[in-house]
Amino acid sequence: MAPNLSEMVATTLDRYSRQIADNVSKHNALLSRLNRRGNIRSVSGGTKILQELDYQENSTFKWYTGYETLDISASDVLTAAEFEWKQANANVVISGREQMINAESRERIHDLLRSRITNAQRTLQNNIATALFHDGTDGKKIGGLQLLIADDPSSGTVGGIDRANWPFWRNQVYDFNDELSSNADETNIQKGMNKLWIRTTRGTDRPDLIVMDPNYFTFYLESLQDQKRFQSDEMADAGFMSLKYMSSDVVFDDQAPADHGYFLNTDFLFFRPHSQRNFRPLRERQTVQQDALVTPMVWMGNMTMSNASLQGVMHS
Repeated sequence: MAPNLSEMVATTLDRYSRQIADNVSKHNALLSRLNRRGNIRSVSGGTKILQELDYQENSTFKWYTGYETLDISASDVLTAAEFEWKQANANVVISGREQMINAESRERIHDLLRSRITNAQRTLQNNIATALFHDGTDGKKIGGLQLLIADDPSSGTVGGIDRANWPFWRNQVYDFNDELSSNADETNIQKGMNKLWIRTTRGTDRPDLIVMDPNYFTFYLESLQDQKRFQSDEMADAGFMSLKYMSSDVVFDDQAPADHGYFLNTDFLFFRPHSQRNFRPLRERQTVQQDALVTPMVWMGNMTMSNASLQGVMHS
């Protein structure tokens, strides 16, 4: 008896969807770190993704003596940024010809499905990895690091908050040209890193992940003496080439914009997929103008941030 192709597609994709979500997070150093931090947090609904903010201390703190009146006024410690939903899709497609050729063999159909699912997974991985650095100019894509941690943090709107009006929502910047009148290279890369590290450190809050483009990563690598070239065990175990700077892991990402390095405190960065659209398959459908069976794999969500002042970017 010929296997029911539609049933096999639905069952197989449903089984693979969780694996695809896990593999996408493992494919990228930033998402891998957010996953370890528990900061890949699904959202169940709403017109926008609400992200509570953590940007200042409780204003009611005071020293007092005896019967002195305490400050019981409302404290504006936590408010919320509002991030738009973004949607992405990759389709698993099987032509009518392929269906007929493999109609009598469950094994051949399974192998065909597995190859198509692997291709869809790779496509989703690559496009999500690119979008993690997006600058927000394409309104359909995730608002990535170039938007959240901007070269010019005093302009633009992020999460519905206008940075021109709210200084607390601005990230830190180190511009080699402005501060050293020079582009970055192996002789000055650590000077810039030292400055930006201090600017993004507040007590025990400090960057835990530094993501560089290949140029800056090479400069940093070349600036180190042999005895200082040591890796992060955590990132090495996750499969990423890494170095250490202070207490931060340093990795490179070829999707990062040229001549940029991001100092990230991942306690305050989040990847927020919708709970029902986290690389989930939709119902398969027969195409109208083609002899093919299509099953869409969909994702919906965005990147969010709860504190900007503890994030930093260095650039030339």
